[in-house]
Amino acid sequence: MNKNETVRVTIEDLSKTGEGIGHVNGYTLFVKDALIADTVLAKITKPKKQYAYARCEKILTPSPDRVEAPCPVARACGGCRLQELDYAAQKRFKEKLVLDSLTRIGGFGEEDLHLKPLLGMDTPFRYRNKAQYPVGMVKDGERTRLAAGFYAGRTHNIIETRDCLLTRKINGSITEALLTHMKKYKIPAYNEKTGKGLVRHLLIREGFQTGEILVCPVINGMDFPHADEFVQSLLALNQQSKDGQIRSVCFNVNTKKGNVILGDTVIPCYGESWITDRSGGLEFRISPLSFYQVNPSQMEVLYTKALEGALLTGKETVYDLYCGIGTISLFMAQKAKEVYGVEIVPQAVEDARINARLNRIQNAHFYAGAAEDLVVSGKFDDDTPCPKADVVCVDPPRKGCAPELIETIKKMAPQRIVYVSCDPATLARDLKLLAGGENATYRIESVQPVDMFPQSVHVETVVLMSRKDT
Repeated sequence: MNKNETVRVTIEDLSKTGEGIGHVNGYTLFVKDALIADTVLAKITKPKKQYAYARCEKILTPSPDRVEAPCPVARACGGCRLQELDYAAQKRFKEKLVLDSLTRIGGFGEEDLHLKPLLGMDTPFRYRNKAQYPVGMVKDGERTRLAAGFYAGRTHNIIETRDCLLTRKINGSITEALLTHMKKYKIPAYNEKTGKGLVRHLLIREGFQTGEILVCPVINGMDFPHADEFVQSLLALNQQSKDGQIRSVCFNVNTKKGNVILGDTVIPCYGESWITDRSGGLEFRISPLSFYQVNPSQMEVLYTKALEGALLTGKETVYDLYCGIGTISLFMAQKAKEVYGVEIVPQAVEDARINARLNRIQNAHFYAGAAEDLVVSGKFDDDTPCPKADVVCVDPPRKGCAPELIETIKKMAPQRIVYVSCDPATLARDLKLLAGGENATYRIESVQPVDMFPQSVHVETVVLMSRKDT
């Protein structure tokens, strides 16, 4: 196959990143924007020895699961890779993604997994309580102009949009207010190549239960020109908003080169530098740097499953590793004897301690540091040795758990392990270490996929493991 060659191909499967997979004379093609059972004309964009990447040039016979994407920039934007796939088919794809990862990478038999049907949403749009919009210059014919939106897939090219169908409508008005302010006062957007310019991103967070909205531009400096006027333009939006009310305006300072969105410093400008939300009868404080699940309705489903899997009776000591702002910890603390949360982000640990006080929960304790360092060392801090855990809950980032943490958990031998995963591949790798093979200490009791991110290729999974001698 040669670059720019066009071939006819029928799509047989989807990759974990959402490309259609087909074969031409035994040669594998990964075709962007193609779905299972589509027959398409595909143009080769990057040929390799055994496979090639391609893009869909024309749909000859559409898949029966193909639907019209409601968002006009769904194909160009890098977020909604599955918006042209019927939602029932999206759920089947994600169930298969979890199953394939656990059987192929983990080496488990299907009968060992006790895989449950994926828990999806009744309305799989407008579910995100957080959005991060890159701000920059885009080409418009011979000219360039200021824009905000989302990055196209695998690029830093901004696809301009005002109404992302995964977020609330007010986000478009907030974005427009920022761009209008920048144009009025000639405030430059950040340039990734030169490192110059001021405004890098716009972060918006909302408490769906409280209706509180936090607006936080990310800036390459300590000052934002005419900040008071910007705040007034935002507060004017409250009068017409049907989504929520802007209660916090702050600035995040990121002066480092690179593609990390947020810096460590937050400067409050209006209200507090945080908002609150509620879930599962609990109240949570959310700051710009806090990790808080972006889909609050499915978060409650996810954490309820984690709590059910822990089988708590009120006598257990629980570890919650990678605890964020303490969401799972506080869910567990309502039914456990003691809960110990560990998180590497100091601001999140402070938020977790505040959240425990907000909810008058005294049996949840939080410590700052890498889980693999603190738990392996046997001390949460200089004054607090790690007690024996009856239940360990882990909710790691996409890279999964550090190998030394897995080994330490196995040596601790808790009765149960609850693994909350956002990546089926690293989940499979870690489960193989914990519950793989005949001599494994643990067995898998259940695997529960939860669709936290409809229209995207991502899926969350809760796995319950119990010690074989329990």
